[in-house]
Amino acid sequence: MAAFALGWFGSGISWVHVSIDQFGGLPLIISLSLMVLLCLYLSIFPLAAYLTARFSINKHLNLWLLPPFWLFTEYLRGVVLTGFPWLSLGYSQIDSPLASFAPVIGEVGITAIVLIINICLVEIFNAINQQTYTKLRLPIIIVLGLVLTSFLLSKTSWVKPNGEVTTVALVQGNIAQSIKWQPEQEWPTMLKYLDLTRVNYDADIIIWPESAIPAMEPTVQDYLTTVNRSALLNNSAIITGIINYNFESKAYYNSLITLGKKQTEDEQGYFYNHSNRYSKNHLLPIGEFVPFQEWLRPLAPFFNLPMSSFSRGNYVQKNLIAKGLHILPLLCFEIAFPHQLAANLTNETDLLLTVSNDAWFGHSHGPHQHMEIARMRALEFGKPLLRATNNGITAVVDYQGNFLARIPQFEENVLKAKVPLVSGETPYSQWPRLILLIMIIAPITCTLILRHK
Repeated sequence: MAAFALGWFGSGISWVHVSIDQFGGLPLIISLSLMVLLCLYLSIFPLAAYLTARFSINKHLNLWLLPPFWLFTEYLRGVVLTGFPWLSLGYSQIDSPLASFAPVIGEVGITAIVLIINICLVEIFNAINQQTYTKLRLPIIIVLGLVLTSFLLSKTSWVKPNGEVTTVALVQGNIAQSIKWQPEQEWPTMLKYLDLTRVNYDADIIIWPESAIPAMEPTVQDYLTTVNRSALLNNSAIITGIINYNFESKAYYNSLITLGKKQTEDEQGYFYNHSNRYSKNHLLPIGEFVPFQEWLRPLAPFFNLPMSSFSRGNYVQKNLIAKGLHILPLLCFEIAFPHQLAANLTNETDLLLTVSNDAWFGHSHGPHQHMEIARMRALEFGKPLLRATNNGITAVVDYQGNFLARIPQFEENVLKAKVPLVSGETPYSQWPRLILLIMIIAPITCTLILRHK
């Protein structure tokens, strides 16, 4: 099991090494060693295997205990040391019939179903191999029941289009990471985003990606005022990533701010430190904050990446308001945490928004995995999702997790799309933590009761 987990993460998150190798300034042997340590840390599944064997009755391995213990160790992986819930099994089913379970039990539930189906296949194989055909009944019934349930759920509409449509424009600037934070590139970058926006003011909402403006918010007030007025004059709203520095607390925040129209009626729009903003809560270790920085920062340039000293925003924040729509934002890595999304979801939320800068990871499969995670969130919570990135994948996803539109990676472009809004709520959006708790506790409780009889 340990070898499987190590191979899984070693290949699955190899994109992390792209950023370490290209921007970390470390010798290859050290960067590879860091990757091995990360993969070893993430390979906690032997604990699930051990717990399954430990709590099996009469020393006979009870594979049916594996799903709850697996979910338990997955939960730990998602919360310990800020969490890294990447590459969970359920994401692999975003385009399969099992995806219909997502609005009810979420990606975590689909992970359990994948394990259950595989256990049933093992049971069927063993029964046929040992010619104990009476043992075929239960696993076959379970598989058929899951197939039937998946079909019925695919015909169930938890949310429906309400007839309203908004037009969005997502700007992909394609700024090379190697020059993004160079001082001489600050104004060329900001002018590029403004130029790409000027010809798209017919959109209701225009989205710029994470840290699209490569400057501190207080230092570019003239620029932001100009963009704000331009958006107001054109009856549009712009949401952009920017770094904010709070003079009072002396803290840096990875933020999103809204410029232009907040509501449909005329109003001031943007002014410095206005409340129509979002500050990232779930920071990326090393990239946005350095644990034990007093010891690690002196060791290598890798621990001194640009903008690696952010402070956290609040866990629960108000939705952004743009052109009268309520938009729930998540910055980059945060889209991998459904419980954080659920905590910020309100009855007024119209759209989900995630912005990112995956230029750190080059031509790897990291951005594609990131996109699958975002699609799963849209399906789980039954909300259209906008994803704006510096160099792709920039896309618009409907409430069923399907692409409405997307543009190629690694090119300067603007994605325009009409997004149907929806009404209603999915079961999963109401109690994601309760669903996880039930799937972990119920099977283990039943086993413990049987064991002591």
